[in-house]
Amino acid sequence: MALSREQIAMRVAQELQDGYYVNLGIGIPTLVANYVPEGMQVMLQSENGLLGMGPYPTEDEVDADMINAGKETVTAITGASIFSSAESFAMIRGGHVDLTVLGAFEVDQLGNIASYMIPGKLVKGMGGAMDLVAGAQNIVVTMTHADKRGNSKLLEKCTLPLTGVDCIKKVVTDLAVMEIKDGAFYLLERAPGVSVEEIQQKTAGKLIVNGEIPEMQFD
Repeated sequence: MALSREQIAMRVAQELQDGYYVNLGIGIPTLVANYVPEGMQVMLQSENGLLGMGPYPTEDEVDADMINAGKETVTAITGASIFSSAESFAMIRGGHVDLTVLGAFEVDQLGNIASYMIPGKLVKGMGGAMDLVAGAQNIVVTMTHADKRGNSKLLEKCTLPLTGVDCIKKVVTDLAVMEIKDGAFYLLERAPGVSVEEIQQKTAGKLIVNGEIPEMQFD
């Protein structure tokens, strides 16, 4: 069975490490804030100027002025800091973000990412994505393995306008976890109940499968 959005976020949360400064993009990445492992100290950064972002608020905690980059209301953890977006982008451009989690329309086997526009459709702009893929030390992409028509989003070469070049190292989809290196997708894990054959069929780019591929664990 393909993973839900929440399960993708849960798997990405396993990539977090104690002491990390982490930026979460719009969409599935924002859900990662709800699954930070208990006892782990992670500072979540929102490029609109919040360092120390917490989980989504309950109805009693909602503060209309406390929002993330996706205009969603959020909470702040103890020790959080609020500052201007200019200072926030200085943090990103200065390489002070340990991990960025982004959504994408396409990723290819060379580590290129297309995430901000589909030609012919109205877009607000690329937001902070180009700065994030250029400035983060490590980037994980979350996405569905295929689009609504069943076409693979993991390609030999991206067809949409690029957000960044040779910058993606790991992809977590609803079917698999893959590392990108040496011009190929290396299959690391598969979603529970999903076969390697299905992942191969839905991956248009070069896919390397070495040995037995374990199922993802959510314990």
